[in-house]
Amino acid sequence: MALTLMKGSEAIAEAAVRAGARYFFGYPITPQTEIPEYMAARLPEVGGCFLQSESELAAINMVYGAAGVGERAITSSSSPGISLKQEGISMCAGARVPFVMLNVMRGGPGLGSIQASQGDYNQGVKGGGNGDYHLITYAPTSIQEAVDIMFFAYDKAERYRVPVLFLADGIIAQMMEPIEMPEMIDYKVDPEKKPWAATGWEPGDDPEKRAQITSLFINTEELSAHTDELQATYSEIKKNEVMYDTYQIDDADIIITAFGTVARVAKSAIDELRAEGIKAGLFRPITVWPFPDEALAAAARKAKAVLDIEVNEGQMLEDVKLAVDDKRMVDFFGHCGSLMPSLEEIKAKVYQMKEKM
Repeated sequence: MALTLMKGSEAIAEAAVRAGARYFFGYPITPQTEIPEYMAARLPEVGGCFLQSESELAAINMVYGAAGVGERAITSSSSPGISLKQEGISMCAGARVPFVMLNVMRGGPGLGSIQASQGDYNQGVKGGGNGDYHLITYAPTSIQEAVDIMFFAYDKAERYRVPVLFLADGIIAQMMEPIEMPEMIDYKVDPEKKPWAATGWEPGDDPEKRAQITSLFINTEELSAHTDELQATYSEIKKNEVMYDTYQIDDADIIITAFGTVARVAKSAIDELRAEGIKAGLFRPITVWPFPDEALAAAARKAKAVLDIEVNEGQMLEDVKLAVDDKRMVDFFGHCGSLMPSLEEIKAKVYQMKEKM
């Protein structure tokens, strides 16, 4: 395949189209506005539908409807916009409606800034809406990785009947990289493969086959049975769908944990630290839910310390500490808002830790 230089937001949108997405509902907000802009022009070319909703709340409920009939639907927003979608996200999770959603994170809390951040980790991983639910949550570190994940994201969503979230910081959406784009697939809704979807029902048909897509269960026993099914599904996802990447951890004395763009900075810092005689390595979760806790625990047992680096107050730090057997060996460095930790700052923190080892 030929390489094409593309902006992150446009490449991710094109990947979704090629993966079968034909319905986009959303609302413009920096730094992800190029996604709806691209979809507005692209979807009509493939017989799809782009609709700029009157609000984020409307957008997520439109996704609920389109995905409920078995179509591949997508929405995107940025931090405060995702907050407005939380009620609908929880309902989709409860109704087991599969779709893909992009959160191009910006600084917060509140309106914050329009620059990149990672402050929505807890919102995406711990569940921002009500109830006991999870989203398969990917944290790509490059445009190519986001494109590659998009090409199987719908398969995962539909296999488990759960929403899938891309947790991408604003830099990934705004930068440009050479991309290898997969070929378009010919996706059509198959009622036999999606018996749960509202693909049509005629009077006289078996009432048991009539689709009822809802998250409302008045009877407590029915709700309990339904949520037990959800938890069993989440257990299957934890067993089958964990993804992570490592860099030079086999002999590392200090393991750096990071996701998204920060992991790229950390990788460069590791190269310089290695050249200076310090054995550092990188452990990068690709799925932040499910979190690769067993793999991180195994890696940490061979190291002397773990340094978690994020563009937030340390939201992934809790998961890192839960995975690492000895909490005393875990340290943190990061900035809140939208200030990216620099290569020099990461190296300085590692040198500080090394003095205490």
